[in-house]
Amino acid sequence: QVQLVESGGALVQAGGSLRLSCAASGLTFDGFVMAWFRQRPGKEREFVAHNRGTGYHPYYRDSVKGRFTISRDNAKNTVYLQMNGLKPEDTAVYYCAAGRSTTASMIDSGKYEYWGQGTQVTVSS
Repeated sequence: QVQLVESGGALVQAGGSLRLSCAASGLTFDGFVMAWFRQRPGKEREFVAHNRGTGYHPYYRDSVKGRFTISRDNAKNTVYLQMNGLKPEDTAVYYCAAGRSTTASMIDSGKYEYWGQGTQVTVSS
């Protein structure tokens, strides 16, 4: 049984930092693209970043480039999202996702088979 368990969400002031973690089990971790999505209040779920693994550059949505960093530790079956310079508009539930790698774009949530339960990030102004 595949499980993705996020942690690290919190209330933080604007300009602050958080690191989200997602621990995966029940899958061959290094064979999956790992991603973070978020759902802001009143909005649809949106892509944040993905990491295909060794030899690939991570990919980010424009609004988080230069502020967020996605990384993975295949030995620990864990993916991270380091978030710096947080803004109130980053307030959302953040979800970890795992999908089988393809040569096509991996920003569509439909490409991901497995999802975590989400972790709340709230950024106060």
